[in-house]
Amino acid sequence: MINLKFMDKLRGEYKKSEIQRRQIISLSNIVINTSKKIIFALHRKEIKLAEEQFVEVEKILKKLEKEFGLKRINEEGSYSAAVEEYTEAKMFYFFNIGKKIDKIKEANLESDAYLGGICDFTGELVRRATNEASNGNYDEVKRIKEIIREVMDQLITYDLGGYLRTKYDQAYNNLRKIEQMDYEIALRKR
Repeated sequence: MINLKFMDKLRGEYKKSEIQRRQIISLSNIVINTSKKIIFALHRKEIKLAEEQFVEVEKILKKLEKEFGLKRINEEGSYSAAVEEYTEAKMFYFFNIGKKIDKIKEANLESDAYLGGICDFTGELVRRATNEASNGNYDEVKRIKEIIREVMDQLITYDLGGYLRTKYDQAYNNLRKIEQMDYEIALRKR
C-alpha cells in the first residue's frame, strides 16, 4: 500500500531540510545578536565598532544566501527576524552618519525586512531623543521628531497588514511618544 522508495526519499528530503533549518537558525541568531550590539554601539556613538560588526553580519548574510539560496532562507522565520534586526541597525547607522534611509547595498533584502526594520528604527530614534533631551539637546529632539514624522508620512501610504501592521502601530506610537516629549519640553521652556 505504501511506496517505500517514495517514503525513503521523503525522509531524506526532510532530514536535509531539518539540517538546513538548524544551520539557518544558528547563523540567524548570530545576526540578531550582533545587530543588537551594533545598535547599542551606535547609541554610544561608537561608529567604527558598529562598522566592524556590520562586516561580520554581512559575511554571514552572504554565506546564508550562497549556501541555501534566497528562496530557502526566506522560508525561515529566524532569518526574517535576523534581517529585520539587521535592517533596523543599518537604518540607525545611516541616521548616525547623516545618510538618508535608503536601500542597503550589502545585502539582498525583501520588502518585509525593510518595512519591519524601518518601523523598529523609529523606536531607536525615540531612545536617542530621550537621551538627547536628558542632555538638554532639545533641538535634536525636534529634528528626530521630524524624521519620525517623515517616516510615518511614507509608511501610512502602505496598506500594511498582519505582522507589519503591528510594526506600523508600534512606529505610530513612537511618533506619539516623541510628540509628547517635544510638547513637554516646550512647556518647560516657557
